[in-house]
Amino acid sequence: MPSFPDHPQRYDLANELHARPFPSIRHGSQAAIIALKPVKNAAARDRDADRAHLIALLDRYDAQHPKPGATHFSGKLGRYHLKWEQHTEFVTYLVHGEGLSDRPFDSAIWDLFPQDWMATAPGPRITSAHFRISEAISDDDAISTCLKDWFEPESLAANRVLDGNAVLASDFRIDPAGHMRFAIFPRPEAGPARIGRIVQRLCEIETYKAMAMLGFPKAGELNARMAQIDTGLSALLRDMTGDSTAPDQQLDQLLTYATELENLMSRASFRFGATGAYEAIVQQRIEILREERFAGRQTFAEFMLRRFDPAMRTVKSTETRLRSMTDRAFRAGELLRTKVEVGRSAQNQDLLESMDRRAALQLRLQETVEGLSVVAISYYAVSLLSYLLAPVAYEFGIEKPWVTAALVLPVIAGVWLMTRRIKKMVH
Repeated sequence: MPSFPDHPQRYDLANELHARPFPSIRHGSQAAIIALKPVKNAAARDRDADRAHLIALLDRYDAQHPKPGATHFSGKLGRYHLKWEQHTEFVTYLVHGEGLSDRPFDSAIWDLFPQDWMATAPGPRITSAHFRISEAISDDDAISTCLKDWFEPESLAANRVLDGNAVLASDFRIDPAGHMRFAIFPRPEAGPARIGRIVQRLCEIETYKAMAMLGFPKAGELNARMAQIDTGLSALLRDMTGDSTAPDQQLDQLLTYATELENLMSRASFRFGATGAYEAIVQQRIEILREERFAGRQTFAEFMLRRFDPAMRTVKSTETRLRSMTDRAFRAGELLRTKVEVGRSAQNQDLLESMDRRAALQLRLQETVEGLSVVAISYYAVSLLSYLLAPVAYEFGIEKPWVTAALVLPVIAGVWLMTRRIKKMVH
């Protein structure tokens, strides 16, 4: 066999596809999941703190530690099985074990998470859920009786899943203990692997639903501020259509609105993008269950359509509105900037014309001064020459006035020619 050089990450990438197997859960078991998420900047959190918190829990049960830098871990925790996963914004702890008590959702399984350990968590709980996997029940009437006793009828959703291999039910309400409740009634032929996949899908539906809903209050905050900006922006745009006397001030105000909208978009883009991704996962996980209606109850998909989807549509419409307002503000800014530039161009044209008039006036004034200068210089030149030539002229019998008169025209001509030559040399 020929030997080929492998990419350094080839085996790691291939093994990653098999690194998170579904849990194996039997009939007559319980499972619980808790998701922890920092309130702010969860995507950039200290992930080592997540692992340190996990290790603190494992040490209480003398359990094996995960590998350094691990993003997932499975192991024994006392008589329970633990599955820990680190996600982009949160971490999840899923525990499951066999045995059911007479109480439908006995809180004993939650004692696995000590109170003082929870107090040191790197983030608060975003959601938690309790799963009751019943012994094999094939009687629909018995299942309906349990659902009536365990859940709120008004919001109860129940369905058959995976070609009738199990009945799932939940009212998606937080119970007095602070957890969501899910009941699973698997058929006798449903094996541990299939039950484990069902529990895993329900865990994903609940956690990603909770994460997706984080976009809803963010949308509410943005809608309130956007309504204020929209009022001011609409008034400003109306003023732009009139004869504005202060376009520069309008441009400054418009740029202020555009900058704030862009800032809102920047701060909300991650949350809105994450909400869209989480919503898609929720819908995909529900679709995988292949639901069928049970006892006339609404399915999980119908519950999401009535309760979850409107919140997601609000988030999407808020994102669309924010983008639209940002684009509108920048387009208006470009129009107003063009208006300001046109106004400034007209002012510059007037200024240039005024400068041309002043230049022409200065030229005429300069020519006048040059003429007066020729006269003045000629006067003094004639006077000096007349004094210089008077004695010579006297010897020839010519009187001084005649000498002065004879000098006027040549001197003026000479001074004028000299002035013209100097002017040409300067230019």
